[in-house]
Amino acid sequence: MMGLWNYHSVSVTVMLQFHPPGIGQRMVATSLGNMACYEPVGQPWPVPRPDATPLVFLHNFGGGASAYEWSKVYPAFCDRYRVLAPDLLGWGQADHPPRDYRIADYLQTLNEFLAATCTQPAIVVASSLTGAIAVRLAIQAPDRIQALFLVNPSGFADFGQDAGRRLPLQVIGTPLVDQLIYGLGAMNAIAVRNFLENFLFAQRDRLAPEMVNAYLESAQRPHAQYAALAFLRGDLYFDLARYLPQLTVPTAIAWGTAAQFTPLALGQRLAQLNPTAVKRFLPLDDVGILPHLELPAIAIAAISQFLHSLSDNS
Repeated sequence: MMGLWNYHSVSVTVMLQFHPPGIGQRMVATSLGNMACYEPVGQPWPVPRPDATPLVFLHNFGGGASAYEWSKVYPAFCDRYRVLAPDLLGWGQADHPPRDYRIADYLQTLNEFLAATCTQPAIVVASSLTGAIAVRLAIQAPDRIQALFLVNPSGFADFGQDAGRRLPLQVIGTPLVDQLIYGLGAMNAIAVRNFLENFLFAQRDRLAPEMVNAYLESAQRPHAQYAALAFLRGDLYFDLARYLPQLTVPTAIAWGTAAQFTPLALGQRLAQLNPTAVKRFLPLDDVGILPHLELPAIAIAAISQFLHSLSDNS
């Protein structure tokens, strides 16, 4: 039955090893496959109150992406919220059905995930393209989401501009060639390290070997290339500027000023589309598109400020 938890033992699975001790992994069924979800199950984390507000952390897309991306941040909120950090369909330890992934797949499975795991509207924290998808989900299913904290949200085709594709479409879309590109770029330790150091982080000395290993483990899962290549081809891109004016839930946007693919000016322009919903726009200096992995303390402080503001206004 869709929506039921499938309980796994707390023994270490492939991706669980990259999360803090006391975090367990469970599988949540959706109509397209199981999503893996990480949450506190034991010491040192307290058992959340039954009425605790769900705080859901959604990872970015890109070869090797997974909930590990938020593993340095979400533990800071386990004492006050019911923290959930899923691997999205096609990523991390989630199922990887071989299919042509589309935005509708993620809107559908995220809606089902929230319905299965949250008894009240969740506060969603999301980054980059997944942040843009969260905006659309909050518009489509406003009963599922009560607030958004977004890090560098972008549909990668905002205002009609292509910000994400780095290789010609005819190359990425060529059978076998696309598989070769994925193997060389996402399943190779040197290439992964180079990409994180030079494109996603502002300062290369902040990259730890564990980060490279976590991305490699995720990228090497069977059929992991399907979702990653859908992202690389631009199959998942859309114009976030078309949707932001429709957003009604309280939202904060944080923006790494050193982000290479999505410049600060883009974030400012997006935020200005809906000042009623976007309560805060926070430039984060000297970090790239993944400030929550590059300098977790900065992300924790920014999220905490937003959560306090929600409490003050409730």
